[in-house]
Amino acid sequence: MQHLTDHWVWIALVLGYLAGSIPFGLILTRMAGTEDLRSIGSGNIGATNVLRTGRKGLAAATLLLDALKGTAAVLFARHYFGVEAAAAAGLGAFLGHLYPVWLGFKGGKGVATYLGVILALAPVAFLVFAVCWLAAAFLTRYSSLAALVGAVAAPLSVLAAGDMTLAAFLGILTLLVFWKHRPNIQRLMAGTESRIGQKG
Repeated sequence: MQHLTDHWVWIALVLGYLAGSIPFGLILTRMAGTEDLRSIGSGNIGATNVLRTGRKGLAAATLLLDALKGTAAVLFARHYFGVEAAAAAGLGAFLGHLYPVWLGFKGGKGVATYLGVILALAPVAFLVFAVCWLAAAFLTRYSSLAALVGAVAAPLSVLAAGDMTLAAFLGILTLLVFWKHRPNIQRLMAGTESRIGQKG
């Protein structure tokens, strides 16, 4: 029985990865006829860089779809394979966005997909992340800093609620968010990080 459970966990991880690796930002901007998203701004495929094209609607759609692929992966796996598989699917979707096979494993920074995953796994942590992101973004105008603040707050909120296992899981995602934001952290420290709405 345990072997069967492990089997579905691995299947959920792979399916989550395939869902997460869909580069919606790149697809939407190409459909809209903008220049290659990877050639502007940070070169990232996420919503913040899509915003630098001046297309706010596309940026919003990218944010929504990048989040929903994480949510959908978790909900699908939970429904068909169980709770453990749901977490595996969430991890897979997150890794798929960070390292999509279709783009030579060069993907986004995972913030929207992180949000989508925690929306399905821990709605309260989602709200904590969102509130912290909005507050930090409003005060500093730095999307990257806001994302880092939210990514720290989410697992802490779960830990405060007493769920050590889920807090550890979200902590792993948070570490990966920080890893992908290394250039942003360096620019923040140097005072050269682009602010929200800034095209450079």
